[in-house]
Amino acid sequence: MDPPSLALILRAAALSPNPDERKASELQLNQLQHTPQHLVRLLQIAVDGNCDMAVRQIASIQFKNFIAKNWSPEDSGEQQRILQSDKELVRDNILVYVTQVPTLLRSQLGECLKTIIYADYPEQWPRLLDWVKYNLQNQQIYGALFVLRILSRKYEFKSDEERIPVSRIVEETFPLLLTIFNGLVQIAEPSLEIAEFIKLICKIFWSSIYLELPRQLFDINVFNAWMVLFLNVTERPVPIEGQPMDPELRKSWGWWKVKKWTVHILNRLYSRFGDPKLQTPENKPFAQIFQQNYAGRILEGHLNFLNTIRVGGYLPDRVTNLLLQYLSNSISKKSMYSLLLPRLDVLLFEIVFPLMCFNDTDQTLWEEDPHEYVRKGYNIIEDLYSPRTAAMDFVNELVRKRGKENLPKFVQFVVGIFTSYDAAPAEHKPYRQKDGAMLAVGSLCDKLKQTDPYKSELERMLVQHIFPEFSSPVGHLRAKAAWVAGQYAHITFSDQSNFLKALHCVVSGMRDPDLPVRVDSVFALRSFVEACKDLNEIRPILPQLLDEFFKLMNEVENEDLVFTLETIVDKFGEEMAPYAFGLCQNLAAAFWRCLNTSEASDDSDDMGALAAVGCLRAISTILESVSSLPQLFVEIEPTILPIMQKMLTTDGQEVFEEVLEIASYMTFYSPNISLDIWSLWPLMVEALVDWAIDFFPNILVPMDNFVSRGTAHFLTCKEPDYQQSLYNVLSTLMTDRNIEDSDIVSAPKLIEVVFQNCKGQVDQWVEPYLRLTIDRLQRAETSYLKSLLIQVVANMLYYNPGLTLGVLHNTGLGSKVFDLWFQMLQQKKKSGLPANFKREHDKKVCCLGLTALLALPGGPFPDEALQRVFKATLDLLVAYKNQLAEAAKETEVDYEDDMNGLDSDDDDDDDDGSDGEMGMDATEDGEEAESRKLAKLAAQVKAFRYVDEDDDDDSDDDYSDDEFQSPIDEVDAFVFFVDAVRVMQASDAQRFQNIYQSLDLNYLAIANGIEEHAGVRRVEIEKEKQKKAAEAAATPIPAL
Repeated sequence: MDPPSLALILRAAALSPNPDERKASELQLNQLQHTPQHLVRLLQIAVDGNCDMAVRQIASIQFKNFIAKNWSPEDSGEQQRILQSDKELVRDNILVYVTQVPTLLRSQLGECLKTIIYADYPEQWPRLLDWVKYNLQNQQIYGALFVLRILSRKYEFKSDEERIPVSRIVEETFPLLLTIFNGLVQIAEPSLEIAEFIKLICKIFWSSIYLELPRQLFDINVFNAWMVLFLNVTERPVPIEGQPMDPELRKSWGWWKVKKWTVHILNRLYSRFGDPKLQTPENKPFAQIFQQNYAGRILEGHLNFLNTIRVGGYLPDRVTNLLLQYLSNSISKKSMYSLLLPRLDVLLFEIVFPLMCFNDTDQTLWEEDPHEYVRKGYNIIEDLYSPRTAAMDFVNELVRKRGKENLPKFVQFVVGIFTSYDAAPAEHKPYRQKDGAMLAVGSLCDKLKQTDPYKSELERMLVQHIFPEFSSPVGHLRAKAAWVAGQYAHITFSDQSNFLKALHCVVSGMRDPDLPVRVDSVFALRSFVEACKDLNEIRPILPQLLDEFFKLMNEVENEDLVFTLETIVDKFGEEMAPYAFGLCQNLAAAFWRCLNTSEASDDSDDMGALAAVGCLRAISTILESVSSLPQLFVEIEPTILPIMQKMLTTDGQEVFEEVLEIASYMTFYSPNISLDIWSLWPLMVEALVDWAIDFFPNILVPMDNFVSRGTAHFLTCKEPDYQQSLYNVLSTLMTDRNIEDSDIVSAPKLIEVVFQNCKGQVDQWVEPYLRLTIDRLQRAETSYLKSLLIQVVANMLYYNPGLTLGVLHNTGLGSKVFDLWFQMLQQKKKSGLPANFKREHDKKVCCLGLTALLALPGGPFPDEALQRVFKATLDLLVAYKNQLAEAAKETEVDYEDDMNGLDSDDDDDDDDGSDGEMGMDATEDGEEAESRKLAKLAAQVKAFRYVDEDDDDDSDDDYSDDEFQSPIDEVDAFVFFVDAVRVMQASDAQRFQNIYQSLDLNYLAIANGIEEHAGVRRVEIEKEKQKKAAEAAATPIPAL
């Protein structure tokens, strides 16, 4: 199809008022997109100056989208959709036209060029650099710079081998760039077009030096030639004529962009390559030359530039931020600080401090768009560009590195502002300066709390200068008072009434008419809740506080708000039960709002997405806090089920871990697993196979709960068939040779869950799972995965030893499996500890599996093999008994430490054995019984977590067996062993006699010791049963 005909179809598809015509044209375009030269024709239309601009734009968008999807498919095995001949035509023509089209189209074609360069250079497009080099010397300089910028950016974050092409790019183009740059700088009255040229050269240089300095620049003459130009551009004033009046347009004006990039480059050279202390020996001489020849001059230039602010001139925020970053980096270096010192007071008090003060822009935003004021104030991306943040960082660095001479005078300056503010009449009070002084006090909180004489004066300072602003007629001072109070909430107040006064003021601030005050008050509240030693101070106002909290959540999407709620829930625990349902409803509603906002936003710093994650995390915290009230889970389920159903698909990849945590709580603590919750199973399975292998440890927990707590449904349901579904997914993953050992460790754990929970009911699955296990065992490389796979065999032996031995015999690999098992049991680390089967649970599973063989009749298992099993089991039981004794000793010590710590100052800290996340610290074995009950689910996840990186890594030791729960907890390995021996003795006395006669004195002593210990355990088990029965009879049913 010729270009004019294609243009007509494009016009109809996008602009026709007739929906049927649009649909027919779209269908026609879909049919045409893979035909030869279709891509070339789209490009021809996009660059045709005689064609209607709307059609050209449509063609460029179609062209961009098709290239993005099909030029270099992610799946290398996917069939190529674009002919090589078409690719050649596109590559040859796009270079010519990319800079000739209007700006509107250039951005589209630039994106296409980026895709093509990133995919094809240098292998498929070796002539590209020649084209750039040729055009840098001819009339197409702008086009060459435009393309070179894209090419250099490809390698901006590359290092080592991936960075090799940079050397040739620099070798071929930098001499030409230097000549062009030098010529541009010489122009007497440069136009805005010249600024665009210089900006592109700066960006090319930036990308080329971001991680490593190209070797060509280590030539001092070459480097000096570049530095002369950068310093020239940095130090010359920006042209006054032509600057836009609009602030947004002004900061993006070409010459200010040039200024930003030159300062950016000088900062990078200094911080990355100019500090001798941070360089390798071969690079140190370069750093020393940079310090001697350039660092001081840059500092002087930056100080002069910043003086613009002092005299009322204009500097873009980003430029100011970069200038202050350089000065902050200079404070710690003696030679640089000596240069800074003569001008430090002027800099600190007349430039830096005014930047910390509330200003006209803040006032306008506060009044006209308070939501945007809040967003900017709590957005980490905004901090990267903020002069105020850079000013605070400068002050903090100054008092941290040069505090002895600077902290006293800065504090004196702040106190002077407080004093003059108090003395001034209301109509003349320096409100904005007071705001800056309060910000300074809050920013220096950590330093002041540690430094005499200030740390003893903090409470008086708060009472005298901060707390009165809670009732200020000026909104931004009320907000700042809340923020500063929050910073100091954790200090020790000599008069507790001062703490309570601040707390009540912060709570009152949540009802302030100004939104920013309400937001700052909620954030401050978090610190006060954490620091509060007597929850009775908050308990009476809890309902009102939660009500105000959710009113605010309806207005603002911010994850920090949710952090405050999590803190409250953590502090009050089960007391949140009356509010749990309402909290989850509000959080679910907030989640959907945040999700909708996020989906509608293209911002990379999307606050809605962060707040959505926070909502899910808060729901988890609430579920954990009411874990002892199962009926609440039934009430909450309809509210959060739709979230789980949607977000356990590809829609929820960003929040998948948080949603799985909620699913884990719902499947563990609900009285029973509803059919609606079972609907999550196929979603998890599909995700696991398709894309969520990295989340397998997280998926393991709810799937374990499905099998262990919904065993009957798992076994009986046929639509869907959960048993078959589970085998299908585990078979797919365990037979995939591309999946590494570390990604598959959850599979054998899940097989263990099935056979431990379904004892006697899944005989038909013994052979499929055992064959799957042995197949993977033969390819396993890490000892940890081998251990887990051996434990699957042990679990199956415990499940049904005769059936399992028969399958092992049929595979012809039974002897190899047992040889590997015994070999791994005997392996020791350098410390003498076992190298494998490290946890109590691992040893117990092995004990039960081997012991199950003892009661088998003689046929399936010969005497010689059984003697080997018997001795290995005795060794395991000894190691298991020693580990249990060691754990009991540690628990006793931890318990004593906890009891001794009850009277310490930290007893009200937010440490209840559960951190609101799924993981737990393995050393918390000594928690009181109630804490353990609340932490069961967190412990379950921790017990299953795998972070082993290699065979020698001990990280799988990191989980505590107290945190691990399984059906074999009720089986005592010592009693089970003695009972099995007695069965063998009764059923086959001769065999029993043969085994005992094969034991040496050491093993006989061990066997007798195990028999004695089993007797002790029988008595203990009976006592434990009686105690549990008495407790159950005495325990009232929890009420909501």
